[in-house]
Order: sequence, then C-alpha cells, then structure tokens
Amino acid sequence: MRLVALAAGLMTALPALADDLPSWRDTEAKARIIEFVETVTDPDNADYVTPARRVAVFDNDGTLWAEQPVYFQLLFALDRLEQMAEADPSIANTAALQAAAARDMQTLMEGGEEALIEVVNATHTGMTVEAFQDAVADWLKVARHPDTGLPFDRMTYQPMVELLRYLRDEGFTTYIVSGGGLHFMRVFAEEAYGIPPNQVLGTYGETEYRMGEAAPEIVKTTGLSFLDDKAGKPVNIERVLGRRPILAGGNSDGDFQMIEWTTAGDGARLGLIVHHTDAEREYAYDRESHVGRLVDGLDKGPDMGWLIVDMAKDWERIYTGQK
Repeated sequence: MRLVALAAGLMTALPALADDLPSWRDTEAKARIIEFVETVTDPDNADYVTPARRVAVFDNDGTLWAEQPVYFQLLFALDRLEQMAEADPSIANTAALQAAAARDMQTLMEGGEEALIEVVNATHTGMTVEAFQDAVADWLKVARHPDTGLPFDRMTYQPMVELLRYLRDEGFTTYIVSGGGLHFMRVFAEEAYGIPPNQVLGTYGETEYRMGEAAPEIVKTTGLSFLDDKAGKPVNIERVLGRRPILAGGNSDGDFQMIEWTTAGDGARLGLIVHHTDAEREYAYDRESHVGRLVDGLDKGPDMGWLIVDMAKDWERIYTGQK
C-alpha cells in the first residue's frame, strides 16, 4: 500500500514539475515572467486580472522571428521583383527598383523608406489578397535564409513560441502587432505561433472591393493605408482591440510606444525587450543597426521596470528549426 500511495503522490506532483518555458534558462528573466503570470492569474492576488483582460501583444520581426540581414518580407519582395523583371525588364524603371532587381542593398537602403515602399508597391499590388498570400506561401516553401539555410518560417524563436503557448495556457489572448505587412504575416502566423489571422495587426496597403470574372474579390492597390510602427502601434491596438494590453514585447525602438503605453496602465504590467546579444548563435546588434535599432529601449526601459531579455544569457535555444 505504501508503494501505491507513493506512486499516486508522484503522479500528482508531476504537473508541478513541468517546465512551461524549457528553452529559457533559469535566470531572472524567466523568473520575472513566471512571477508576473502567476500574479495576474491568482484570484486571491490584489493584482488579479480576469481572462478577458489578459491581453498580450508582441512585435514580430526581431521579437518572434529573426530580422537580419534585412526584414524577411523585403527578401520576399526582392525575389518576386527579380522574377517579374526577368519576365518584363521594363518593370525596373526607377533607381530603387533597379537597385532592388540587382540586389544592390546598399543603394536600396540609402533610398530610405520611400525606396522600400516603391519595391513593395511594385511587388505587392495589382493582385487579389488570396493570390498574394498564395505567392507568399509558395515562397516560404522554397526560400532559405542566406546565413542559416533554414526556411524562414523555421527561424522563429523557440523561447518566444513557448512564451506565447504558456500565456495562452494561462488564459491570455496573444496578438501580433508588427510593422510587417498584415497580409504577409497572416500566411504563417497561425502555424508558426498559434496566432490566428484575426489576431494579427500590421502595416497594410490600400485595397478595394471589385467584381472579378467569377466572384467578388479584394484587390491590393498602390498606396499605404497604415504604418503599424512606433506611435502607430498603440493607436492600432486601441482601435482594433479597444483595450490596453497588460503585457507587451518588442525588440526595437519601433516598439517603444507600444510597450510604454502598455506598462503605463494600472495594476500589474510587463514590458519585455528582446535584446540581440548573441553573435555566435544569432546576431548581436542594437544602437547602430540598420534593422531593429534599439536605443531608447535600452536607455529608458529599465527605469520603467521593463524586462530586458539577454538572448545570449537567457535563452538555451534560439531557432525553432535548429536544435
């Protein structure tokens, strides 16, 4: 009988021994995340938050998946432009498009935001949303990262995928709020992160409703409707969700206002910055980077109580697709 009782006791204790964040090392970062979640989910705690208000928002590029050497959506656009230019060389009719077609990244980046918008307009418009997303899905099947050789949708960060799952298991609703393209991210977000399309917020271009040959359709047209970056992020969250999150995660100063607004609310709040410190397993960059520049988050975040996650120190594993 003693053995039976002992076995029953061990079985009862097993759930408590489970590690919800196995790819996070046992550092202060992991402890703070767990402490926050336990605080807001404990009905006996003064900072208890009902499930309906457990809203967590995360940037995508550099926070949930990698963003170096350039944003992955830009690599998709470059591949698409190259194909389009091969079929019709006259498409590359501006300096920005010529640089993009030639993979002259220095010239393209020197053109700034306007040059990138030119590339996006040339490669993303004049097609239905469904056709565009089919093109993205086809690209993800064959495209590989220039440094790791991994499929792009396998370069998600395993610790962050675990965090998203952990939060949902604890009654949170998780959202992506990214400067990346809305229709681009919706192609892979559910499979990669468990976040359905209706919980993805991002930058979006002009679209219009048209009667097609066989059925009505939504067509992507030229022009930018909304840039979901910097101060645009909290504006978009308020407009779409109608509720201030209690947790926000990002990695760059493009996420500063989103995290600032989130952590300025009443009660328990958590702001999280993924700091790219691991040059050996990923990339090391912050203040001087042309992608994911991080200055204010490092300088001001700690004084506002934000958690700065050190990838080299806090993460046991980096990419989902790499052991």
